[in-house]
Amino acid sequence: MTVTIGSHRIAPDAPAYVIAEIGLNHNGDVGIAKALIDVAADAGAQAVKFQKRTPEISTPEHMREVRRETPWGEMSYLEYRYRVEFDREQYIEIGDHATLRGLDWFASPWDVPSVAFLEDLNVVAHKVASASVTDHELLRALAATGKPIILSTGMSTLEQIDAAVDILGSDHLVILHATSTYPLPPEEANLRTIATLRARYPGVPVGYSGHERGLQISLAAVALGAVAVERHITLDRTMWGSDHAASLEPTGLEHLVRDIRIIEQALGDGMKRVFPGELAPQAKLRRVTST
Repeated sequence: MTVTIGSHRIAPDAPAYVIAEIGLNHNGDVGIAKALIDVAADAGAQAVKFQKRTPEISTPEHMREVRRETPWGEMSYLEYRYRVEFDREQYIEIGDHATLRGLDWFASPWDVPSVAFLEDLNVVAHKVASASVTDHELLRALAATGKPIILSTGMSTLEQIDAAVDILGSDHLVILHATSTYPLPPEEANLRTIATLRARYPGVPVGYSGHERGLQISLAAVALGAVAVERHITLDRTMWGSDHAASLEPTGLEHLVRDIRIIEQALGDGMKRVFPGELAPQAKLRRVTST
């Protein structure tokens, strides 16, 4: 099955769709967000992704009054959530910038009003964060948009994923294997789950969303058939914020995209043949020729 997002096909026979996850790494600053969009475009990614919340709805009750040190002083967790949210005009500015740079852009809505907010901006797709797999009210709102849906599956059982797929349907769905440990240790990557998900949901494209340090695990996911790769990006891993340490800096993203494309070329089509480059060594080295 093929899912189309913007002008890109997401399918086993198409180049891997690389999503640069900006998330909240813009720290509430439009200038940083636009700089990260430029990083994604310059590296050769196909999309950038943000997160959209209505803080008074999406912030868990027990977290709201927890005090947090921030670059803007100490504040409650709820106040912090408001501080890093973009409003409609800011999203129009960063969305236009992404479009001008040739990138698809969309977000993970964390509540039903955020779905309507993003629909008003005419995003090309929606992303379900791993934390939202069991939010069936949110999933129903997303399914009603008719847009392509990318479903991350971290911190979820197969039964919880089954229930989400039942609501979202499989016609316009892309599933991403993920493990929601930040940063991700290799022993928890469990990349063979990519094949498990592909077998469990026939016809649904399966990719990978990674939170590890480095590139090796994401590249292995592509070698195992991941049709999309999502990685967090940052201008500097030492910046303040919870996701920066598990993010790729500009050079890292550039190398990731470069190496994904090399792997795709190297995988070939599986048909054994003698390549033109082998003919000279064959003539020089093979003593016995077959008839």
